[in-house]
Amino acid sequence: MSISVCVASKSYGAVRAVQQVSLEVRRGETVALLGHNGAGKSTTIGMLLGLIAPDAGRVLVCGREPGAAVAEGRIAAMLQDTGMMPAVRVGELVELAGRCYPAPLPTARALDLAGLSPLAGRRVDRLSGGQAQRLRFAVAIVSDPDVLVLDEPTRALDVKARVEFWQAMRAYAATGRSVLFATHYLDEVDENAGRVVVMAGGRVVAAGTPAEIRRMAGGGTVVFTVSGPHGDDTGLAGLPGVTGVSVDGERVTLRTADCDATVRALAAGAVPDWRDLRVSPASLDESFLMLTREAEA
Repeated sequence: MSISVCVASKSYGAVRAVQQVSLEVRRGETVALLGHNGAGKSTTIGMLLGLIAPDAGRVLVCGREPGAAVAEGRIAAMLQDTGMMPAVRVGELVELAGRCYPAPLPTARALDLAGLSPLAGRRVDRLSGGQAQRLRFAVAIVSDPDVLVLDEPTRALDVKARVEFWQAMRAYAATGRSVLFATHYLDEVDENAGRVVVMAGGRVVAAGTPAEIRRMAGGGTVVFTVSGPHGDDTGLAGLPGVTGVSVDGERVTLRTADCDATVRALAAGAVPDWRDLRVSPASLDESFLMLTREAEA
């Protein structure tokens, strides 16, 4: 197991930042860590990196205590807005970072994985925002870690820079390394994560594949056709789970927090003469909001 967090808790005075959090990341797995600001993501990441000691529970990285795993280069992180020496050249900075670890990657290999080989001779202060993020990525992976932690790695990047960053990250993950990343861009989760951990109020409230997270939320859209225009939205809005109604001639679209309950009501005859039923699960964004809203209520 690359990461094992077992009922870990951390408080700051009366504030419970993390409450009995348990999560695992297997070898070769890419996992997204989701949660609103204040959900406990940063504290959890801090515990994984040995920067924060849990008050209770246990945290292991590759079977080691986090501090030892960091010193051995087993885990590395790309944190938000990490400062870099502006007058140093790209290749020099990556080489310097590699000297801090017992068995680093060759500098050329780290630059290649980050897509920075053509920029090895450029000064750090002359990089674009996207190039600077890829340099932070190269500095993180030069230790040749088994586990890589990314904290909002594409924040403030434009679309092109985000695409280029994730291309580099996927190339690295394909070498069999474990990746845990926190992000507010849920399209990145759909495209890059094999599994998702959702946090709210300092707790893990859901975990599973993106498809499983959608099913846990239970919401979505129910669309069907009726015989003749359905002019009365009142009865439709009163169906179990329904949160919104749209009627376009014979076509009815229901937004619902519980697709199963809504469909059962239709099957029981709540709406006469319906046909052509189609049920679509909620998007990952909608599912995330539903799960965290319930946990924070």
